[in-house]
Amino acid sequence: MTQPPQPPQQPPQQPQPQQPQSPQQPPQQAAQQPPHEPPQGVFGAPQEPPPGGFGAPQDPPPGGYGYGAPTPPAQGVPYGYPQTPPPPPGAPGAPGGPVAPGAPGVQPGYGYPAQPGYGYPGQPGQPGQPPYGYPTQPMPPQGVGAGPGGGPGGTGKKLSAQTQIIIAAAVAVVLIVGGGIWFSSAGDDKADESKGTSSGATEGGTGGKDGDKGIGGGGTEEVPSNTRSKAAFQLPTPKVTDVTGVSGSWITDTAYVKTGINQIVGYDLDKGTQLWSVPLPGQVCAASRHVTEDGRTAVAFEAAKRTAADKYQSCTEIGALDLKSGKLLWTKSVTGSNAGDEKVRFDEITVSGTTVAAGGTDGGAAFDLATGDVRWKPEVSAEGCYDMGYGGGAGLVAARKCGSYDDPQISIETLNPLTGAPVSSFKMPAGVAYASVVSTDPLVVAADVGDTAGDGSGISDFFSIDRKTGKLLAKIPADADKYAARCGSTEVESCQKLAVGNGRLYLPTEGHEGGGEYGDTNEIVSFDLATGKNTSDRADAGDRYTMFPLRMDGGNIIAYKVPPYDKGGQIISIDGASFKETVLMDNPADEAIRDMETSFSSDYAEIRYAGGRMFISETMLSKPSTSSLDDKSYLAVSFSTK
Repeated sequence: MTQPPQPPQQPPQQPQPQQPQSPQQPPQQAAQQPPHEPPQGVFGAPQEPPPGGFGAPQDPPPGGYGYGAPTPPAQGVPYGYPQTPPPPPGAPGAPGGPVAPGAPGVQPGYGYPAQPGYGYPGQPGQPGQPPYGYPTQPMPPQGVGAGPGGGPGGTGKKLSAQTQIIIAAAVAVVLIVGGGIWFSSAGDDKADESKGTSSGATEGGTGGKDGDKGIGGGGTEEVPSNTRSKAAFQLPTPKVTDVTGVSGSWITDTAYVKTGINQIVGYDLDKGTQLWSVPLPGQVCAASRHVTEDGRTAVAFEAAKRTAADKYQSCTEIGALDLKSGKLLWTKSVTGSNAGDEKVRFDEITVSGTTVAAGGTDGGAAFDLATGDVRWKPEVSAEGCYDMGYGGGAGLVAARKCGSYDDPQISIETLNPLTGAPVSSFKMPAGVAYASVVSTDPLVVAADVGDTAGDGSGISDFFSIDRKTGKLLAKIPADADKYAARCGSTEVESCQKLAVGNGRLYLPTEGHEGGGEYGDTNEIVSFDLATGKNTSDRADAGDRYTMFPLRMDGGNIIAYKVPPYDKGGQIISIDGASFKETVLMDNPADEAIRDMETSFSSDYAEIRYAGGRMFISETMLSKPSTSSLDDKSYLAVSFSTK
């Protein structure tokens, strides 16, 4: 282990007031493969990241209905108000009916007389069997999403107290019975041997076994005595000469661990001083988001350091990392499959129980987390099938590709982590070239069917699948114009800005005009995984804030609120039962500190929160441009309520 050459930067001093400035340009998408290989996408096809970080200050344009102009009042219909039912199956634009090429899904824009949107229950579904997995809409309970007067249509007639009690009791019975049916069907699969794996610090979450606990509660994050945070420390950006991936960040009881240049480093949680470092022969190219209860995870890294003459090194090495001791437990590589006698190249890696699984275009391989022993090696069947990658955490799920490049067939297979044998399999519909595993237990998969999302999010639909039988439980359309979650189009386990728990999928809506003078806002809503239907869950970000889920905390949702140009961001906990929001962290509004927080792009950053500490870090670095020499940049920044 080596020691650091320099201490971390200290928090900036209280600044003098000055005009907001635009934050730095986020790094470009890395090219982890040689030129002859197709590049790995990040949330769609490789593209230039948007200018500025999330929550970045902007100069509002004069006039118009955009940012900086007064928001026109709503025309009598509140945002997300329950609206008319969807057209019957077979009708143009309806599920199962003709849809124009490239048209968005069946979800409407907010505030228009169409289907229910943004998580509100709508009108009863049409008689008869709904089409393939389409989420029908239940009537809302009294007081949820209701119009003026409390009724769905806003009649102005107030229900009697006795009637309200009867309705409330009936709704409660339905929720309890429905919840019991779902939870009983999502029991443990002992064959997966995945005990001891925690995803509590991962973006997106993996659901775990929340169904055994009921909805809400069970979280470990406590409200600090003072939610006002301070800037704790900053890690300076390492100098690089080319685009370099630095994915991988974790929080332990004693350290914040972050991938650097040809190393992984553990830093003191509060001071940022280096506690330990693990030197590597080459750059980390993939890192598991899952950590076992005893603090172990896995990374994939290049076999040699990059040079000016050879900027591309193969990602062939697998290693297990002990985050508590700061030691690399073992390193391994394998040959075979498409690679022949050469080492197999990997694009991503995950951990489930005592199994490390890595996948890529050469196929998948698995290793014993404790010893590094190979559990299975890449194999290509006679049909040309191979494992592209795996989802880990509470279970182990493979995304398996068969067929030709022009006509791929993707299947989702729940595996026994010890042997790799399939437990169940679900065939994705035609038009799916890649699939992303959102959660392994319950099993939720995202895909861009027929490239219809059109926004680079990699998501047009979610699929809720019974992990024991491979049967489809529900298909949830996710209109790209309405929902803001994102998945890597070619990466199996890369989804962010969403969470799974309580038998539900939690999604942020896209930003839209709020009720304030200017600035966007949004909500977090949910879908029932057993039926695919919208629930009555709705958490509002508030004027000029937007927010998205980071992970589950028991049955509660931990979310990050992106700040407006004159405030700091927030970490909140949303109760899974009541959807009540509780602030856990409120970051400083001082301009210098705010600019530091918003210098990261939310689509290209890792955000970790635990125990009153928040860390934001880059996943990609690039050579500074001449136009950004005066802008401050950071590998990671920290906020603390301690």
